[in-house]
Amino acid sequence: MNAPAPATALAALPETLFSVPGMRCAGCISKLENGLAHAPGIAAARVNFTAKRVTISHLPETTLPELVSAIAQLGFDAQPLLDPLTATGDQESRELLKALAVAGFAAMNIMLLSVSVWSGAAGGTRDLFHWLSGAIAVPTVIYAGRPFFKSAWGALKHGHTNMDVPISIGVTLATALSLFETLMHGAHAYFDGAVMLLFFLLCGRWLDSVMRDRARDGVSALLKNTAPGALVLENGGQSRWIAAGELRQGMTMLVAAGERLAADGVVAKGQSRLDASLLTGESAPVPLGPGDRIHAGTLNLDGPLEVEITAAGAETAVADIARLMEEAGQSKSRYVRIADRAARWYAPAVHTLALTSFIGWMIAGAGWHHALLIAVAVLIITCPCALGLAVPAAQIVAAGALMKRGVLVKDGSALERLAEVDRALFDKTGTLTLGRPDPVNLDMLDASGKSIALALARVSRHPLSQALRRALESEAIKAAAVDGAAETPGAGVEAMMNGQRIRLGRPEAQVEDGRLACALSVGDAEPVTILFEDALRPDVRESLSGLAAMGIESAIVSGDRESAVRPVAAQLGLSAQTGMLPEDKLAAIAALDAAGHKVLMVGDGLNDGPALAAGHASLAPASASDAGQNAADAIFLGDSLDPVPTAVRVARATQRIVRQNFIMAIGYNVIAVPLAILGLVTPLIAALAMSGSSLIVVANALRLKGSAQ
Repeated sequence: MNAPAPATALAALPETLFSVPGMRCAGCISKLENGLAHAPGIAAARVNFTAKRVTISHLPETTLPELVSAIAQLGFDAQPLLDPLTATGDQESRELLKALAVAGFAAMNIMLLSVSVWSGAAGGTRDLFHWLSGAIAVPTVIYAGRPFFKSAWGALKHGHTNMDVPISIGVTLATALSLFETLMHGAHAYFDGAVMLLFFLLCGRWLDSVMRDRARDGVSALLKNTAPGALVLENGGQSRWIAAGELRQGMTMLVAAGERLAADGVVAKGQSRLDASLLTGESAPVPLGPGDRIHAGTLNLDGPLEVEITAAGAETAVADIARLMEEAGQSKSRYVRIADRAARWYAPAVHTLALTSFIGWMIAGAGWHHALLIAVAVLIITCPCALGLAVPAAQIVAAGALMKRGVLVKDGSALERLAEVDRALFDKTGTLTLGRPDPVNLDMLDASGKSIALALARVSRHPLSQALRRALESEAIKAAAVDGAAETPGAGVEAMMNGQRIRLGRPEAQVEDGRLACALSVGDAEPVTILFEDALRPDVRESLSGLAAMGIESAIVSGDRESAVRPVAAQLGLSAQTGMLPEDKLAAIAALDAAGHKVLMVGDGLNDGPALAAGHASLAPASASDAGQNAADAIFLGDSLDPVPTAVRVARATQRIVRQNFIMAIGYNVIAVPLAILGLVTPLIAALAMSGSSLIVVANALRLKGSAQ
């Protein structure tokens, strides 16, 4: 047995990442982590259940085939992932969806045929319907049952069991027994029960697979924000374009205005302004010059720069954020559902019950046929469909209700976590505010001033110029006729009109309260300072009050300057932490978590991605970056913040329904299982009872439709 390696020793060991698509439940996590930790040459293993990946720390001499073999010995297939940041998920969701569609179509047709049998069809007519049902069911079971059969066989082959073993046995025996009954002209066949069993179970498995696929999308969306390459200055004064993956420390990049950076570095020459919202969430451009640090993915707004590369590829700040998202997602993936915990004892309990029933009735002299019928009835009636649907049925209905209120829930388990939150952390720009700076004092300009401002604003692509243009055009202002309009990087737009020089650009004096501003100058007249504000979202105060009424305390965590955050915090009566980098927000969440709180993170920027992934639950507005949307558990549409308390309220109602569903599912088994063991239930009745219990659970879940009102 391997002794646990100290943390310092583990840090020095090589790590290899594997995709393990066969992970199904919480038991798989324990089996992989504990089993691999005791395998020769392996020091430790870390499972990311959401991404279905395993990271193995191993001795340098341990080969890749040996690692694959160690995973295979535990009953799982694995594929090495050479690039953890760009690796993509498998095709499991697509395959499960195909199997689900086939099972659903077959179940509908077999149920139609079964109606005639239940209505009293007998003799040759009944046999014909049985044969038709069998012709549909057998290929359906073979095709749609593959996910369960493959998983069950993989476990049995290595001396283990899992939840898919009794499912596979029950489906196979029900189908085989139905064929036997059809051949013997029996009164009953159970093709409908077998196919319906597969359909309900595939529903839950497909939903879980979709959840994991979406969780993986966050990293790839984040990495898209870096440039694919850069123009690099060579020793002879020539320049050539080099792909991002080939950039190296010490090279000098030439970055034009309007370009994103492909690597981290230090400005060697030039002055400009930078859109650094990627890392800080700060909406205002940041001035920079020689000696200032600059990061991959940030946008150069004004002038050309020469940047000496200090980090490229996997060493950039963007790559660090991607890794933080992976690690935060891993901690979230350890959230274990009640149904998964039940799976630990379900398989051996069902096997024992069915085998005991079969042996008991054989001893009682019932004969193998009757004893097998009872054993199959026990396997079918104890199928965990109602138990398995207790969570997803409620989540699906709740997600539909929230969608009507403009909340798109990406992850069913997010509703479980949302119901538990007791603290809410909000980013400021684009979250509490709309993220759209608007001029607030245009009445200081007369009609002529507005006309001139519009003519100059149309020339510039600067965010404040564009905001000014939109505001003036909404007032139906007509642009003045100007000559020679041109933009000077870092200075603004200048032109000539009637012999006077006009300019729209940065104010000469700093605005006291730190608000965004630009100044309009006409000739020798005193410049007019135009102020901009990022308006609060509608209903923000009511939304925060709604959270407080549910016992959830709110605070601001922002990458913006204190001067920009202070007025918003004062208006809303919230505490605020400012100037925060992604790792600072993670630290704030970790501190609250250590104090026993469950954190709801609400943010929109790329810099919020790790925090959104690390929060117990998270929401992002539809205006958020791709990485922010993918990292969040849910996305809310529109300008209002009301969907945030609505989502929490519906999540709590969902958990009440889930608990009721579990009580009903367990109560069903308490009543039905003894009846099946006593031989009072045929496989057909067992299938109907199983389906009926599932329908009751679904009907109870439908009560959530009005919960979002």
